[in-house]
Amino acid sequence: MSATRKGREATGPASADQLLAMSGKDYMNARQRAFFRERLLAMRETLICNVSETSAHLRQVEVATDPMDRATQEEEQAIELRSRDRERKLMRKIDQALARIEDGSYGWCEETGEAIGLQRLLARPTATLCVEAQERREKLERVYGH
Repeated sequence: MSATRKGREATGPASADQLLAMSGKDYMNARQRAFFRERLLAMRETLICNVSETSAHLRQVEVATDPMDRATQEEEQAIELRSRDRERKLMRKIDQALARIEDGSYGWCEETGEAIGLQRLLARPTATLCVEAQERREKLERVYGH
C-alpha cells in the first residue's frame, strides 16, 4: 500500500463497518464526521430528486372528468404532497445535522451531552438525542399528549 493511499484511508471517510470497529475514544473523529456528512448529503440529494419528480408529476396530471377518477386522483396527489411535506421536514433535519457536523456538536445528545452512539446514528443520522433521552421524551409525549 502506498503512503498516499494509507494516509488517505486514515483521514478519509470510513465505511459503516470501519466506524463500528473504531474504539470508543475515537467517537466523532474526523473520519466518522466525514462518513455521516457524506451519508447526510446523499440523503439530501435523494430528497431533492424526489421533490423535482413530484413537481413534474403534479404539473403533468390531467384532470379526470369522471368524479370517481377525479377523487382517486386527488387522493393520490394528497398522499404524494404529504410525503413531500415529511421529506421537507427531513430536509430541515438533515441541514441541521450538517450544521452540527460543522460546529462539532454532531453525535452528542442535546439534552444530556452524552454520546448518541454510532449504531443509533447509522440507523437515524439526524438523531439529536441519545436513546435514553428519546425514550423519556416519547414517554412524556404519550403521557401528556404533546
